[in-house]
Amino acid sequence: MEHHKHSGGCMCSGVRYEVTGPLREVIACHCRECQQASSNHVTATAAKPGKLKVTDDRGLAWYSHGGALNRGFCKLCGSTLFFDHGKEHPTGIAVGSFDTAPALHVAVHIYTDEAGAWYDLPQGDADARDTETWQKTSWHDLKWLDV
Repeated sequence: MEHHKHSGGCMCSGVRYEVTGPLREVIACHCRECQQASSNHVTATAAKPGKLKVTDDRGLAWYSHGGALNRGFCKLCGSTLFFDHGKEHPTGIAVGSFDTAPALHVAVHIYTDEAGAWYDLPQGDADARDTETWQKTSWHDLKWLDV
């Protein structure tokens, strides 16, 4: 079976990437760190280990807040791009960084108890999990889609 290929990058093209293979359903994260990094929540899909290839990294920089998550961004234009949880885990990819939006939808809103007071969580199809509930489950419950 031939998998779809997706490409993307930052606003200034200082970082470019390709993904071959399925993408994970989208998570909308409302944690305080995502709010600080983006001024709102962050929406991300993911690529399985070894399926994300950075093709131009001249602008790529990484930030670690001291936890298990490293955030990849473009140091030239500031675009949020990647969420690295370690080699054995899928690499998160900011959905808005794809050249063409993949046919995905938000499957779950997480850390909803930390959502900014200015943001009304959507009611409808997506699941919502507060910090305690999310920490008992995780992204392992989400589907992989070859879109």
